[in-house]
Amino acid sequence: MPERPLVFGILNVTPDSFSDGGRFADPDAAVRQGLRLVADGADWVDIGGESTRPGAGRVAAEEEQRRVLPVVAALAEQGVRVSIDTMNADTARAALAAGAGIVNDVSGGLADPAMPEVVASARVPFVVMHWRGHSAAMSARAVYDDVVLEVRDELAARVQALIDQGIAADRIVLDPGIGFAKESEHNWRVLAGLGALQELGHPLLVGVSRKRFLGGLPSLSGAEDPAARDLPTAVTSALLALQGVWAVRVHDVAGTAAALDVVDAWRGVPA
Repeated sequence: MPERPLVFGILNVTPDSFSDGGRFADPDAAVRQGLRLVADGADWVDIGGESTRPGAGRVAAEEEQRRVLPVVAALAEQGVRVSIDTMNADTARAALAAGAGIVNDVSGGLADPAMPEVVASARVPFVVMHWRGHSAAMSARAVYDDVVLEVRDELAARVQALIDQGIAADRIVLDPGIGFAKESEHNWRVLAGLGALQELGHPLLVGVSRKRFLGGLPSLSGAEDPAARDLPTAVTSALLALQGVWAVRVHDVAGTAAALDVVDAWRGVPA
């Protein structure tokens, strides 16, 4: 029986996140939110200082570090398990030194050629997402003949390249990149076809939280607040648990934790 997925609570310390609009740009507010995520059931707090919403521009590494490092250090000092969400090798290195224990790179090490060496040297888990380019241009790259097989094959090639660069295979976690260079239909097809990605033999982390394709559900027609997508996110988390994913990445930790409790109870009923 698959184990309960880990829950990564999302903590964006940016002024322009699509989901929370800079609510946690202040370090003190960010630390309070990180502790709240843990209290709600997060196993890890995933901290990011650069928005990757569609169309977003890049942020200088110095500014990214100014945003994330005080929060990483403060939460790590309080015993919180912290993941750093960054495409920048210098930011990853500094965050690891401040107490982060996982590097979550939406580019899978493609955006910064120095990233694989940082991760290999640190000997930490590395979340490798399916990625076809930066946010400003990714929509134009959402072209597939068979999205499931192409995502699988592109991730497989990326895994081999990272192993060749010194990252241990058992430290690589895969992320199918829901919402990145994918239209709504692509996202649903990838979710339905996760078995093909699991054949690669690496744990899967899946992040669907509050993403635009969930807003296309009939029940959410006309709903503009991204938080309205929290219930579909929790339902998706439950379905992902039944498929045996390693982790889910969400904004509303309490809702997903409750959904996973239902899955646990369902599985625990004697046959």
